[in-house]
Amino acid sequence: MRSLNPRGRPHASSCEVLQEAAFELFLENGYAGTTVAQITQRAGVSRATFFNYFAAKSDVFWIDLDESLARLPRELRQAGPHTPVMGAVLAAIVASSESLAANGVPWALTHHPMIGSISELQRSAMARLGSQARIVSEFVAKRIGRDQDSAMLAQSAGYASVGAVVAAAQAWAAAGTTRGDLGPYLATALAPICDGLQGAIDDRPAVPKL
Repeated sequence: MRSLNPRGRPHASSCEVLQEAAFELFLENGYAGTTVAQITQRAGVSRATFFNYFAAKSDVFWIDLDESLARLPRELRQAGPHTPVMGAVLAAIVASSESLAANGVPWALTHHPMIGSISELQRSAMARLGSQARIVSEFVAKRIGRDQDSAMLAQSAGYASVGAVVAAAQAWAAAGTTRGDLGPYLATALAPICDGLQGAIDDRPAVPKL
């Protein structure tokens, strides 16, 4: 996953320049046929600059998603103490997606047929989805407790939110030029899941105090 605070002081636009160069080469040569050296040569930067921003070639797909994930914990912390926990999760995920404008659909979602079944790309995507699940699960657990039933609900909240986000992102990407922003898709996919989990959280039996 790329560092949000890269080492050294490369040019401010180097990250985007590298991504653009990579996408051009993926279109020309395919993902598997493109090397980091070719990307840096096309971008006119050094190999060291590439690795200041990205840990692996597959990370160039996820710049905007990484920014959204970095924002998610901050959005969750802003939830008031009396806000229903799953309402806070829904609002935070939608708010953290604001950087993903209608023209910012991750390239991997719109060009996946030409990428092929690439294990490196799949691993990088799963790592990010796992990160979201952990962030949400930890937030819910802090709010509702860590007894066995609460911990299971917190885990369910984390992984269910990932499923909803994936469904929303796929529908968003498939909607074409009329898609608009991602937020409404997320709200539609997340609302029934969050409502159901909130009901389960509210209906938990009280944990006896020792």
